Amino acid sequence: MVEYVYFAPESAFREKAEKMFMKHRELILQQLPKSEIHYIGSTAVRGSLTKGDVDLQVRVAQEDFSTAKKAFQNLYSINEGSYQTSFFCGFETKDDLPVGVQLTVKGSEADHFWKTTHFFQEHPAYNETYNQLKKRFDGKDMEQYRDAKAEFLTDILASKAYQTFLAKC
Repeated sequence: MVEYVYFAPESAFREKAEKMFMKHRELILQQLPKSEIHYIGSTAVRGSLTKGDVDLQVRVAQEDFSTAKKAFQNLYSINEGSYQTSFFCGFETKDDLPVGVQLTVKGSEADHFWKTTHFFQEHPAYNETYNQLKKRFDGKDMEQYRDAKAEFLTDILASKAYQTFLAKC
């Protein structure tokens, strides 16, 4: 069965999304008070087109990863559509908006979500290019969009602009 993707301006979700972020941030901090939590993804970038979901990245030390993963399994469902490693696990839940939580080990190869979000926040021209990609796939096959998105983000992560940005992080 084909899943379709639809986008809307983040401003349509902003108030509710910020409340969802704060709510889930507090839930997570109750379980993992030493974790670092970032509001990530397109809904966190003003001027973006978004699916209207709320994404968080929770950064922990490697030695805390197993404990964090177990704690999250009491709060969220594991996102079966994403890969899992010893340094990354995706979770999801339904709330007023869909919520995704990316649990990552600090400094691991999966510890890039917050950086990528900040890059788009600070580089509106790249964000607009991303919006154009989303417009091309609005109302179309989700898998095809995900493939195009992965290619686009791979190119962004390899770009000179992103590498220069990383040097400042």
